[in-house]
Amino acid sequence: MKNKLTDLNDHLFMQLERLGDESLDADKIELEAKRADAIVEVADQIIRNADLQLKAVTILANHGDRFKPMLTMIGKTDAEG
Repeated sequence: MKNKLTDLNDHLFMQLERLGDESLDADKIELEAKRADAIVEVADQIIRNADLQLKAVTILANHGDRFKPMLTMIGKTDAEG
């Protein structure tokens, strides 16, 4: 996988730095604020997805293979479908 959660963290901090750039005029600040809103929306979805995956793995770790058929996203490779 190309992107990691650490990459998301880097993007969020880069956006924070752009928002704090004191050389920006009002129009550029507004543009950066809109960009930040879009980044936050995508970041929130990525974090929710990672949280769901963590919960699924936790269930599998705590309860063994009896739940594995219900967690179809765990244990499958691309070749398996």
